[in-house]
Amino acid sequence: MATLPNPLPHLASSGLVLPPGSLVDATLDGPWHEPLLWHADGPAAPRDWPDLRAAGRRLGLLPVLVTGGRRDQWPTDWDLCPDDTSYPGDHDAEEVLAGYWADLVDHADDADDEMGDGTAADDHDEDSPGPGSSWPGLAPAPAREAAEDADTVAAGLAGVVAAAADDSLGGARIALVPARRSADIPAAIGWSGPMNHENDVARLCAVLRSWEDRFDARVVVLGFDTMTVSVGRPPATIEEARALAAEHYAFCPDTIDQAPPHDLDAYAEKAVLNQEAWSFWWD
Repeated sequence: MATLPNPLPHLASSGLVLPPGSLVDATLDGPWHEPLLWHADGPAAPRDWPDLRAAGRRLGLLPVLVTGGRRDQWPTDWDLCPDDTSYPGDHDAEEVLAGYWADLVDHADDADDEMGDGTAADDHDEDSPGPGSSWPGLAPAPAREAAEDADTVAAGLAGVVAAAADDSLGGARIALVPARRSADIPAAIGWSGPMNHENDVARLCAVLRSWEDRFDARVVVLGFDTMTVSVGRPPATIEEARALAAEHYAFCPDTIDQAPPHDLDAYAEKAVLNQEAWSFWWD
């Protein structure tokens, strides 16, 4: 992915005040020609994200929290694939989501065709979520104005994550990534978390860019196959939430398919409506 010059090779002389940390150039195909990210060697402090957001942005570096998760997998073990990653700006968010939606329709139709044939589809739950016959289109931006600046909301979420003693987050560490906007962070490192859903994460980043514009979203936490996004302007009505839930389902079907009650309307009410954080997981 062609980007602006990478400041990470000169991090030591950048003037940033950083805790002990490591540069990561490990990819699925061997060492990359330059570092893809830096992350601290120890747990993040609540102030790390906002402090490095302010200090790093002038250098072209953005902060993100990285987690080892329950399997203690840090970025050197993430199977990063920068060579397979395109540029987010080359993709249209609605086209990307509509394509995923069409694939889900085809998959659901195939499962229906196999029902009663003694195959695994016999176990299909008729009440499980599934897209209709046509893509509903992008959800509109919420009618209400944001209560806080998007970066303030992101800093608040980062502080909560850093302060939490949650084993599933594996002691989140602060990281710096060469990117100009939060939505591009996964593409900048060639993140392969959604590999079973999408091989080129830049296509998902195009959707994240659209969420930045409509919902003041920021990528705050990345794990091996997980992502947590802050939301400065979440849907405030159930109609807005249901429209956006369709995008979430196309973006990450496992978020709903793998979690009860496997229902889009219930997901919209529980995980989207007035929620200032969205979490995604790809199987």
